[in-house]
This record gives sequence, C-alpha cells and structure tokens, in this order.
Amino acid sequence: MNINAASMFNELQTQGLQAKGLDSDSSVKSTNSTSTDFSAMLKQAIENVNGLQQETSTLRNSFEMGDQDVSLADVMIASNKSGLAFDATVQVRNKMVEAYKEVMSMPV
Repeated sequence: MNINAASMFNELQTQGLQAKGLDSDSSVKSTNSTSTDFSAMLKQAIENVNGLQQETSTLRNSFEMGDQDVSLADVMIASNKSGLAFDATVQVRNKMVEAYKEVMSMPV
C-alpha cells in the first residue's frame, strides 16, 4: 500500500477544518497562516481514528448481542474503515520517525 504523504496531509487538514466547522475552500488560507498548529491537527486525526475504532467496537458488540438494527454489512464497513484509518496512521507515524532519524543524523 503506497500512501502519498502530501495527499494524506491535505486530507488531515480537510478533516481538521471540517471538525472546526470551516469549509474546505479556506484550507489554502489556513495552510499559509502560522496559526495552524500541527500538533493539534495530529491530535485531532488520532482522535478521529480512535473514534472510528470505538464505533466499530460498539457496532460489533451490538451485532454479537443480536441487535436487529445492526447488520453484518454495517459492522464490516465500520471495521474496514477503522482498519484503514489505523494503517494510515501507522504509515504517517513511520514516516515521521524516519524523518526524525534523518534529521538527527545530519551533521551540524
């Protein structure tokens, strides 16, 4: 699975703006501003992944308990969404660790 870092970053920015209630057209303006806090954006993305995993767990438990309102398709879609989001988060983490190691190995 090959993930483009630039598109991932743009997706994270869009999700952050949507969470704040802003439209995606203002993303160009906020990218250039210094008020964009990377750590807050990263925290929001991780919370989003956590929310997807919790939603999957809730749906899975409801389905296992025999809830008629939850179908197997709903559980599988939620499970795939949370799995994909987690895999993307791990890829971003790996790229960040790789970049950190590269910066730290640079001669001063």
